[in-house]
Amino acid sequence: MTTWFKTILAALLLSVAVAGVPAPPALAQSSSIRLDSGGAPPPPPTQSLDRDQAEMWRAIRMGETGNVSAGGPVAGVLIQSDGELWRSLRNGPVADYGALALAGVLGVLVLFFLLRGRIRIDGAKTGRTIERFNTLERASHWLTAGSFVVLALTGLNILYGRHTLLPLIGPEAFAQITMLGKLAHNYLGFAFMLGVLLTFLLWVRHNLPDRTDIGWALRAGGLFSRGVHPPAKKFNAGQKLIFWSTVVGGGVLGFTGLQLLFPLYFGSLADMQLYQLIHAGTALLLSAIIIGHIYIGSIGMEGAFDAMGNGQVEEQWAREHHSLWVAEVKGEPPPTDGHGHGHGHGRPGPAPAE
Repeated sequence: MTTWFKTILAALLLSVAVAGVPAPPALAQSSSIRLDSGGAPPPPPTQSLDRDQAEMWRAIRMGETGNVSAGGPVAGVLIQSDGELWRSLRNGPVADYGALALAGVLGVLVLFFLLRGRIRIDGAKTGRTIERFNTLERASHWLTAGSFVVLALTGLNILYGRHTLLPLIGPEAFAQITMLGKLAHNYLGFAFMLGVLLTFLLWVRHNLPDRTDIGWALRAGGLFSRGVHPPAKKFNAGQKLIFWSTVVGGGVLGFTGLQLLFPLYFGSLADMQLYQLIHAGTALLLSAIIIGHIYIGSIGMEGAFDAMGNGQVEEQWAREHHSLWVAEVKGEPPPTDGHGHGHGHGRPGPAPAE
């Protein structure tokens, strides 16, 4: 009896002792969490951290702006995902089609020269000259042309130099050339804009379309036929195309160039990317057009360079290519033979009877 009583008493005391010991903190916390979450175990701390970081970076890639102490709202954009589209367009279609356009124009001009040769003066030279352009006109032309050539070469280096010039001259020389080219590009842009403005003011009245341009265009200016010279005024239809391409294209280049010179003053970062694509595309197109103009004005046509060289052109050349202008300058009747020769080859015929 006494033994059974002692055993039961010892068991009761042991139970009370065990019940009075507090549970370990981790176990108690785990039990509490399981009860609060309905029995589902919580994710490990590393998984929760990874999920938070993924959501943060997803928001950043979507353009969410952070808080910065300097630089304005734009500086708060850590990742600008639209830049991927800009880069793919610039390095893809713009660069590819631009290269094809430039190579295509050069190929066509080489083929034209091989088949047609240099366009010569057909009639007998008179030894007399006519002033084609005065000093101010020539200065305006060379200001525009000279600055454009430098701008075109430095711009082409920015777009293609890393893939073409860098492997040939090495990184140090390429870096130096590119840095100097960038400075020239930035500052000569203002000279080009001034030249385009002067060109417009000096020649706009001579470059308005008229009905003589239709006949000139239908006969391609006689470029493909020997002895064919459609009548033309001071500027023919082809030269008017060059003029308006330069004025409009130069205006677009000037506007977009100013946006890029002073980034974020006139628009957002997305605007800058759009302006850069327009700037590059317009520059490539205008370069292709100007290459054709340089060809005709130099090796492509006899006597053409003199117009911008010293301003004086052979009278027979002027009669063949700008017969209506010659008649106007000399006070003669306009040519009637439809070939731009006037009366004979450089010799005005008798005045009509009164």
